[in-house]
Amino acid sequence: MQMAYIGMGGNLPSWAGAPEATLAAAAQRLESLGHVAARSSLYSTEPVGFTEQPRFVNAVLALETKLEPQQLLEGLLALELEFGRNRLSGFTNGPRTLDLDILLFGDRTVNEPDLQIPHPRLVQRAFVLIPLAEIAPDIVVPGSGETAARLVASHVSKARHGVRGPKGGSSADSDTVVRLQSDRWSTG
Repeated sequence: MQMAYIGMGGNLPSWAGAPEATLAAAAQRLESLGHVAARSSLYSTEPVGFTEQPRFVNAVLALETKLEPQQLLEGLLALELEFGRNRLSGFTNGPRTLDLDILLFGDRTVNEPDLQIPHPRLVQRAFVLIPLAEIAPDIVVPGSGETAARLVASHVSKARHGVRGPKGGSSADSDTVVRLQSDRWSTG
């Protein structure tokens, strides 16, 4: 079995309810692709790119799986569809019911047209790094040579010192990442 880290997010309601309920239902459905070994807290985050939309709810899960990366991707896309998201009909960084991304897959690196592991924007996104560091602080992110915890510390330090990213935002994509309390999420 391999350990995959899955980024989850959404900012529109699905058949399961509000984004928090959608992520909780999706976490249960992910058991069909493996075993959910750990899950971060839920976080409320500012949208990146297209900012005229509701805040997102994000989390990261650790999933033990026997699937290969492409098989896992296919399963994740099927779950997104089940929760009302069709990637072909939306637009980049737009609102969505559910977004599931493979962040890491063991220590493997994959570079295919439809799948890149580690996720290409992982080290730039505090809304992914913070929940990843919560459940796997010592995991080394391939290509960075740094642990998730050190990458978060670097983002926090740069944000405190006003360091701007390449498009004028802060080094952490201007993310305000706020931990949410959710009875439904914490009880699984």
